Amino acid sequence: MKVELIAITPGAENLIEKAGRTSYLSFDKATVFPILRITDGTQKTIVYTEEHPELRQAHSGKQVEFQGKTWKVEKRWENSAEKFIKMIIKSGHLSVLEHAYASFRIRGGSRSFTHQLVRHRMASFTQQSQRYVDEKGFQFVIPISIEKNQEAKKIYLSFMEEARKVYKKLGELSIRKEDARFVLPNAAVSEIVISANLREWRHIIGLRGDKKAQWEIRNMAIQILKILKKEVPSVFYDYRIEGNSIAKLDKI
Repeated sequence: MKVELIAITPGAENLIEKAGRTSYLSFDKATVFPILRITDGTQKTIVYTEEHPELRQAHSGKQVEFQGKTWKVEKRWENSAEKFIKMIIKSGHLSVLEHAYASFRIRGGSRSFTHQLVRHRMASFTQQSQRYVDEKGFQFVIPISIEKNQEAKKIYLSFMEEARKVYKKLGELSIRKEDARFVLPNAAVSEIVISANLREWRHIIGLRGDKKAQWEIRNMAIQILKILKKEVPSVFYDYRIEGNSIAKLDKI
């Protein structure tokens, strides 16, 4: 399976911050410079490095001089968007994430896989049509359990070849593709494009990346999470990949 990001809201994290700050009218707190939470052992304070440029290179765990005292950097956010988004996720105010979208093209998945995917009603889909596309040479997915079992694989491949022959024969008998497709198996490969807002992507990734999810859709969730962690890291900072599944951090 190949997952390709084909579109994402430009400046998605900044958009989410601007939209969210409308609720609090806290636009004065927005900054593109790092923000630090520091402690001297007895008290903590937030420092905006936009006002204190000498501290912009300070990182978590390091000591800094501030207001005549030595402090330890307890936390560093690269900008106010990161800090704000993590705050709203912790608070459960996820509706703000709906302002940003991402679209993916997924190739090499089976119809069995896409039947699961299209159940996410808050997303939009466009799928390869078996009604219009000639499928006489259709490709198919082989489940790992069948791939590893020689006898099962032999039976499986024989069935796929027979399905191809029947489909082709129906076409030769002038049966329309929309009716000939009835003999196509769930294993047939189908391309699909899915678009969803980032709140929905959190839901899809969390659900479909779980270790109990079907292996094919779990593979998709992992690939999409890898991409979104690069594009909008703050929105998915509490998700991590553990082997062949996705887990959500308990403490965020």
